[in-house]
Amino acid sequence: MDFVKGIIDFILHIDEYLGIFVTNYGGWTVGILFVIIFCETGLVFTPFLPGDSLLFAAGAISVQYPEALPFPILLVAMIIAAILGDTVNYWIGASLGRWMLDRPKPLLKREYIDRTHRFFEKHGGKTIIMARFVPIVRTFAPFVAGMGKMDYRHFITFNVAGGILWVVLFLGAGYLFGNVPFVKDNFELVAVAIVIVSVLPIVIEFALARMRRTERAS
Repeated sequence: MDFVKGIIDFILHIDEYLGIFVTNYGGWTVGILFVIIFCETGLVFTPFLPGDSLLFAAGAISVQYPEALPFPILLVAMIIAAILGDTVNYWIGASLGRWMLDRPKPLLKREYIDRTHRFFEKHGGKTIIMARFVPIVRTFAPFVAGMGKMDYRHFITFNVAGGILWVVLFLGAGYLFGNVPFVKDNFELVAVAIVIVSVLPIVIEFALARMRRTERAS
């Protein structure tokens, strides 16, 4: 419970935490952000990390600390982290996916895998791009692609396109709007709004799936 509270507090006050990181670690903050983005996209055990709001906050903080967090360097580093994370996740799925799911006590929540499979069935390879904007699915999409033996040439194309698009949009939005007085003074509300907008596709997909099951049952 304390862990969950800590994650929620970090998401809601992520701008304050990043300010502390920059004050204490200066330019090394870019490395910290790199590791977080890489883990959220590259490790199937860390889907709870706040990728969207983190990128937005990082863009805003880079305006306040341009020497420690130069925006061009931050942009390139986050794009590399996102692409590298999905690439590692793909190969984990290709090499260990079935083994991880077939354990007596599965190492992964099968519901997350099933949800991502439905995304693939609906959107095909474009799922790799679209999943960038959907928490949880973002973490599991490359894993499922690897487990399903998706052609790597197709995967890497979607991976690069999605990684660039995701980082540019969220990091750029933070850079442009993160220090607008209303946004800066109400960052908790902005963080909640980002989370709500991000999970909305999951809620809609769940509602539609439930409606389909109800229709079939009747």
